[in-house]
Amino acid sequence: MPAFFGAEEIWGRRSDGEEAEKVILVGVWALSENEFHTEEDFRHSLDELEDLAKACRMDPCCRVTQQLPSVDKALYVRSGKAEEIAALADAWEAGRVIFNDTLSPSQIRNLQKILKVPVTDRTRLILDIFERRARTRESRLQVELAKLQYLKPRLIGMWETQNRQGGASGSQSSKGEGEKQLEIDRRTIDHRLAELRRELTEVTRERETQRKKRKNARLPLVALVGYTNAGKSTIMNAMLDEWTSTPAVEDRKVFEADMLFATLDTTVRRVEMERGRAFLLSDTVGFIHRLPTTLVEAFKSTLEEVTQADLLLQVVDASDPYAPEHIEVTKNTLTELGAGHIPMITIFNKADLCDSSMHFPRRGLREESVAGESNENIYISAKETESIRLLTDAILEKLERGDVERDFLIPYTKGAVQSWLMENARVGNTEYLEAGVSMHVKCDRIVAEKAERMLQ
Repeated sequence: MPAFFGAEEIWGRRSDGEEAEKVILVGVWALSENEFHTEEDFRHSLDELEDLAKACRMDPCCRVTQQLPSVDKALYVRSGKAEEIAALADAWEAGRVIFNDTLSPSQIRNLQKILKVPVTDRTRLILDIFERRARTRESRLQVELAKLQYLKPRLIGMWETQNRQGGASGSQSSKGEGEKQLEIDRRTIDHRLAELRRELTEVTRERETQRKKRKNARLPLVALVGYTNAGKSTIMNAMLDEWTSTPAVEDRKVFEADMLFATLDTTVRRVEMERGRAFLLSDTVGFIHRLPTTLVEAFKSTLEEVTQADLLLQVVDASDPYAPEHIEVTKNTLTELGAGHIPMITIFNKADLCDSSMHFPRRGLREESVAGESNENIYISAKETESIRLLTDAILEKLERGDVERDFLIPYTKGAVQSWLMENARVGNTEYLEAGVSMHVKCDRIVAEKAERMLQ
């Protein structure tokens, strides 16, 4: 087994048998940045980079690591290590080298001169995955915006090999072809960025209209959040299987797969549950450590769906030894979005995969929130009907905690109010009196207030 800080062969780890571009992974543990507390943390980060490469249909064949006081400003790695990577790329016939951090434009240019193959950093890799997975018009616009913002400062490396043409003597020399093309590309990108922002503003207005319609209907919004590949889409599909009787349930499901960022587009589905309760369930894009700032900004309008939620379901892969770190990433991202105050159920999914050494509670256990707190934990396996039933009970109890009980006397001339309450409240005792329909209901406070206004 080779020393960890050096070159480590990882060839043959892909299992799907597809032809794919061979790539070399490179990471630096910069001690001055205090990002990784242990060598194990650093290794986990590279494991995640490997999974990202596979999600982009690449074949990681080797990874190279170096421990430094700080990353090299010119090359990210030291010059000797860069020469070693170049030799490995040639030996493996690798088509690309991927670095575990965001590289500066000058680092990319300098590395490509030495390595003689394309250089990709962690940010570009995630952007490429998002570009592959985007399906809706909104997500495609968001990804294109983020990618152009990333590419614009890095254009110069694409044209530096063009020869500069000499011009007249003096200060008014003509520009070379490379510089001319660089200016054209920058203007093209600026023009496209302006177009994308206009289109996204329009899409954002459409999304706001949809949100207003949902608020008027006053169905609670429950949002699935959490680290990528924790099982959010699996839980949504299991909920639809359990509570949807229509034959078209398969058409309402979202894509699920055991890979990073399998689902990118935000999806909202209505879930009809027992006791006459319905809610909207939203599946959002997964989070990841060091999610590129450009993507967070570009997807802000989509992620704002989370800030409108009445309840958050944070999904955690209980079988992952780095689950506590994933919880922290989710917490920080939610705080950044302004959703840190929303009541939450933390779902420890895949509890059936946990071995005894992990000391996780048995699945099916609920840890109730203590007084003054709005969060609780639940341990489940999304593949089991019993777990989905248990989760349903937890969701119902959370949503009903803010409910109120009201008695209404509804004149026969205002049948619309009765219909409204039948659809949006849990109706108890009902009597048909001479003055109208007497109804005792339990419902959301906003539903009750709207019914009272309709009766005025």
